[in-house]
Amino acid sequence: MFVALRFLVPLLIILTVLYVGVSIYSRWIRRGKLIAHWEKKGLTGDRDAFVRRGLEKYDGSMRRKLILGIYVVPLSLIAILIYVTNFM
Repeated sequence: MFVALRFLVPLLIILTVLYVGVSIYSRWIRRGKLIAHWEKKGLTGDRDAFVRRGLEKYDGSMRRKLILGIYVVPLSLIAILIYVTNFM
Protein backbone atom coordinates (compact mmCIF):
# COMPACT_ATOMS: atom_id res chain seq x y z
CA MET A 1 0.00 0.00 0.00
CA PHE A 2 2.81 2.41 0.87
CA VAL A 3 4.51 1.66 -2.43
CA ALA A 4 1.35 2.69 -4.27
CA LEU A 5 1.12 5.92 -2.25
CA ARG A 6 4.77 6.63 -2.89
CA PHE A 7 3.99 6.37 -6.60
CA LEU A 8 0.57 8.03 -6.69
CA VAL A 9 1.32 11.17 -4.67
CA PRO A 10 4.02 12.47 -7.07
CA LEU A 11 1.86 11.37 -10.01
CA LEU A 12 -1.09 13.42 -8.70
CA ILE A 13 1.17 16.42 -8.18
CA ILE A 14 2.48 16.14 -11.76
CA LEU A 15 -1.05 15.68 -13.14
CA THR A 16 -2.26 18.71 -11.18
CA VAL A 17 0.52 20.90 -12.56
CA LEU A 18 -0.26 19.61 -16.06
CA TYR A 19 -4.00 20.22 -15.58
CA VAL A 20 -3.48 23.79 -14.40
CA GLY A 21 -1.11 24.50 -17.28
CA VAL A 22 -3.46 23.09 -19.92
CA SER A 23 -6.43 24.91 -18.39
CA ILE A 24 -4.65 28.25 -18.43
CA TYR A 25 -3.38 27.67 -21.97
CA SER A 26 -6.83 26.65 -23.23
CA ARG A 27 -8.48 29.67 -21.64
CA TRP A 28 -5.80 31.94 -23.11
CA ILE A 29 -6.40 30.49 -26.60
CA ARG A 30 -10.17 30.91 -26.23
CA ARG A 31 -9.71 34.51 -25.12
CA GLY A 32 -7.59 35.17 -28.21
CA LYS A 33 -10.25 33.66 -30.46
CA LEU A 34 -12.95 35.81 -28.87
CA ILE A 35 -10.88 38.96 -29.38
CA ALA A 36 -10.15 37.96 -32.99
CA HIS A 37 -13.87 37.36 -33.58
CA TRP A 38 -14.67 40.78 -32.11
CA GLU A 39 -12.16 42.49 -34.39
CA LYS A 40 -13.09 40.47 -37.49
CA LYS A 41 -16.81 41.25 -37.20
CA GLY A 42 -16.16 44.89 -36.29
CA LEU A 43 -18.53 44.72 -33.35
CA THR A 44 -19.23 47.78 -31.26
CA GLY A 45 -19.75 48.10 -27.55
CA ASP A 46 -17.80 46.80 -24.60
CA ARG A 47 -15.19 44.31 -25.83
CA ASP A 48 -14.25 43.23 -22.30
CA ALA A 49 -17.88 42.33 -21.52
CA PHE A 50 -18.07 40.33 -24.77
CA VAL A 51 -14.90 38.42 -23.87
CA ARG A 52 -16.09 37.87 -20.30
CA ARG A 53 -19.44 36.44 -21.49
CA GLY A 54 -17.63 34.23 -23.97
CA LEU A 55 -15.30 32.90 -21.28
CA GLU A 56 -18.27 32.23 -19.00
CA LYS A 57 -19.84 30.14 -21.76
CA TYR A 58 -16.50 28.40 -22.26
CA ASP A 59 -16.32 27.51 -18.55
CA GLY A 60 -19.52 25.47 -18.93
CA SER A 61 -18.53 23.86 -22.22
CA MET A 62 -17.72 20.23 -22.92
CA ARG A 63 -14.21 21.14 -24.06
CA ARG A 64 -13.44 22.51 -20.62
CA LYS A 65 -14.68 19.30 -19.01
CA LEU A 66 -12.60 17.15 -21.36
CA ILE A 67 -9.46 18.61 -19.83
CA LEU A 68 -10.30 16.52 -16.74
CA GLY A 69 -9.19 13.57 -18.87
CA ILE A 70 -5.70 14.51 -17.73
CA TYR A 71 -6.64 12.89 -14.42
CA VAL A 72 -9.02 10.20 -15.63
CA VAL A 73 -6.98 8.55 -18.39
CA PRO A 74 -3.68 7.89 -16.56
CA LEU A 75 -5.34 6.84 -13.31
CA SER A 76 -7.73 4.52 -15.17
CA LEU A 77 -4.88 2.94 -17.10
CA ILE A 78 -2.93 2.38 -13.89
CA ALA A 79 -6.00 0.80 -12.24
CA ILE A 80 -6.53 -1.51 -15.24
CA LEU A 81 -2.86 -2.45 -15.27
CA ILE A 82 -2.92 -3.30 -11.55
CA TYR A 83 -6.09 -5.34 -11.97
CA VAL A 84 -4.77 -7.30 -14.96
CA THR A 85 -1.43 -7.93 -13.28
CA ASN A 86 -2.91 -9.16 -10.00
CA PHE A 87 -6.14 -10.90 -10.96
CA MET A 88 -5.79 -12.32 -14.46
